[in-house]
Amino acid sequence: MQNFYDEATENMSKVIQHYQKEISIIRTGRASKDILDIVKVDYYGSNVPLNTIANITAPDSSMILIQPFDVSSIDTIEKSIHEAQLGLNPNNDGKVIRLSVPPLTEERRNELIKFLHKLIEEGKISIRNVRRDSNDKLKLSQKNNEISEDDLKRALDKIQTITNDFIDKLVQLQASKEKEIRI
Repeated sequence: MQNFYDEATENMSKVIQHYQKEISIIRTGRASKDILDIVKVDYYGSNVPLNTIANITAPDSSMILIQPFDVSSIDTIEKSIHEAQLGLNPNNDGKVIRLSVPPLTEERRNELIKFLHKLIEEGKISIRNVRRDSNDKLKLSQKNNEISEDDLKRALDKIQTITNDFIDKLVQLQASKEKEIRI
């Protein structure tokens, strides 16, 4: 039985990790280097994440500085930022790229919150799919007389408890990110 619980917990943890990464990319009113995580740069023929070929810092709440390790790649980095459609315009002085992060309008904040809600709902669905898969495996084990009907009932209740815990974690992530966006 513990194997069923461990597998469900592991799969639900992976869902949480995925959606944590997804919502970290959502831009808030402050400059954060996390919004550049999706930027891939064509560096000598291979697509690499921006943070592997440049030092990225946020010296204040409205500016992101990108300092490439190889200055010759600055134009490629700038092009990649444009292609990522982040809504940020890079300015380069030949050594560093500056991204000015404009303050969010109320309308844009509301759009971001709607997008956040959509992402979290997708996460809840993914967690429920893990629950369904676990329940199906448990029911198959009971059908094959590997576990009793009472054990099946207890196991289904335990899987539901695990599911509720992970959905609560998603709701907490949502509340935290929503608070960041509203500030």
